[in-house]
Amino acid sequence: MESTQPMPAPTPPAPTLEDIVTAADRIRPHVHRTPVLTCSALDELSGASLLFKCECFQKVGAFKIRGATNAVLSLPEDRARRGVATHSSGNHAAALALAARNRGICAYVVMPSNAPQVKVDAVAGYGAQITRCAPTLDAREEALLAVVAETGAEVIHPYNDPAVVAGAGTAALELLTDHPDLDAVLAPVGGGGLMSGTAIAARGLSQRIRIIGAEPAMADDAFRSLREGRILPSVDPQTICDGLLTSLGPLSFAVLSRLLERIVTVGEASVVRAMRLVWERMKVVIEPSAAVPLAALLEGGLDLRGMRVGIILSGGNVSLDRLPW
Repeated sequence: MESTQPMPAPTPPAPTLEDIVTAADRIRPHVHRTPVLTCSALDELSGASLLFKCECFQKVGAFKIRGATNAVLSLPEDRARRGVATHSSGNHAAALALAARNRGICAYVVMPSNAPQVKVDAVAGYGAQITRCAPTLDAREEALLAVVAETGAEVIHPYNDPAVVAGAGTAALELLTDHPDLDAVLAPVGGGGLMSGTAIAARGLSQRIRIIGAEPAMADDAFRSLREGRILPSVDPQTICDGLLTSLGPLSFAVLSRLLERIVTVGEASVVRAMRLVWERMKVVIEPSAAVPLAALLEGGLDLRGMRVGIILSGGNVSLDRLPW
């Protein structure tokens, strides 16, 4: 008797360093080459020389425009003309909306009811058609299926897409092109797209660099997944890091299992402290998700003293009416 269980979705092929270089050329007219900043006060606190890749200054206020733009521009014309669709709590939604507008096609975005209003407003401002749903992964995926059935739009996954991962990796490509002597590179881990692209770029450019992820302890599914050797879903994560609520996908799980040294988890208070320190010492606005790698250094769970460390500040989309202090 044949099994009635559905077959698992195939894992998309991981992009290569060459794919990331190609993506950088493709998206260059549409994204910022963001600055790399330093801060002596944070160097002193961490004991390391920190170089911050400021994707908070990126278009749409986050690294997500890189992957979304690469994915949208990679579509052949016959598929692109039907529009693009996704589900996202905010940054990927805004990025896809802008990338679609730049190509002159429609964007359809499913957003959970608990998405920050500042991000909902941004997505609407870029012209996307928004569908709201319950704040669960099942609800998001069900709503997205309905949108695609109605419109025929091409789904651009927030992170389980090789073109998205390759685009995300261009931030680390820029960082390591400008600073090839880094000893380590850190990025936050949610669905794993940024961390995967960062890891592929970093390992492709340096065999000695340490590649480390950081994750909220209250949303530590990636940490647990790599420890167990299988994807463990994120179930009702209670963290202020709204950009890190999703589970790893097959693509990111495969890449991170192969290339990541470790994932460091941090408490909510440490995230808030790191976020506030960046605001106070660097005068840079970042969102909680972006503060997680610095929190990993300052909390003490990660000791990189004496090293040159690159940190991807993933985004700066935070409501000034809802600061966590």
